[in-house]
Amino acid sequence: QVQLVESGGGLVQAGGSLRLSCAASGRTVSNWAMGWFRQAPGKEREFVAVISWSASSTYYADSVLGRFTISRDNAKNAVYLQMNNLKPEDTAVYYCAANQRRYTDKEDEFDYWGRGTQVTVSS
Repeated sequence: QVQLVESGGGLVQAGGSLRLSCAASGRTVSNWAMGWFRQAPGKEREFVAVISWSASSTYYADSVLGRFTISRDNAKNAVYLQMNNLKPEDTAVYYCAANQRRYTDKEDEFDYWGRGTQVTVSS
């Protein structure tokens, strides 16, 4: 069993930055793909970014490409999401997820999920 805990969310003005962290416990996720997803009020959860186990591959949603950066520290069993130039439309609950089988952006293929951290961007 893997537990994922997100942190780093908060309230920020448009154009600002936040860095989200996801700490994994229960077992190592160093050879798993890790992803970030988000859910805005009244909308379905959507893919944000994914990183391969070695960090050699990353993939982003078009809406965040060039503004967000996903990274990981396998020694710390953690993954991060650096968010720059934030926009009001980035307001959402952000979720960390782990996939032990493959590198993918498909939400239903992720095995473990955190409870999320709220990001609110004011205009």
